[in-house]
Amino acid sequence: MVFPKNIKPVTLKFILIFAIVIIFCAILAIFFWYRSILEHPEKILALVPNDANISIGRVYQESIKNGIKEWSLNASSADYFEKDKNVKLKDLSVTFFLKDGDKVILKADRGILQTDSNDIEVSGNVIITNKNYKLLTKKIFYDNKRRVIFSKTHVHITGDSFDLEADAMSHDLKTNKASLEGMVTGVLSDKITF
Repeated sequence: MVFPKNIKPVTLKFILIFAIVIIFCAILAIFFWYRSILEHPEKILALVPNDANISIGRVYQESIKNGIKEWSLNASSADYFEKDKNVKLKDLSVTFFLKDGDKVILKADRGILQTDSNDIEVSGNVIITNKNYKLLTKKIFYDNKRRVIFSKTHVHITGDSFDLEADAMSHDLKTNKASLEGMVTGVLSDKITF
């Protein structure tokens, strides 16, 4: 083994022994933490909301109607509440599939999926994107029966040929048409087509 001239073998030996001791201590700490969790499972259960019937991490769900995938949902965690017939989700992403093969992707910090209707309400850093636009808002709703995404709060929509803001909006996923409501302001480019 070749040592750099400015490091003595005794110093290198001390560094290696110190690194081994640190790694050994980390392994022991992980072992004891894991063992305490196994001996006291109530510590894990304390993290679950008291009224949730089921809590799980990493959730994936699809909605298929007449053999056609309408949407798919991913979330980092889910808490199911049987009495309210809903699932509270964290860090979720929903991909809506359109007839023409296009996709609309919705991302948010949290959401609620109604298990009886498949309606979805999301909030917290809501972003909706597709190939033509990007939408930012605080809260969005999805009506599964009508296949409509809508917001009753302020929205900001940008695309290659426009930059718009409105008090409310809706996007019909069956027709792929969006409408803006309330006070609508913004800039349209001469490249826009209707």
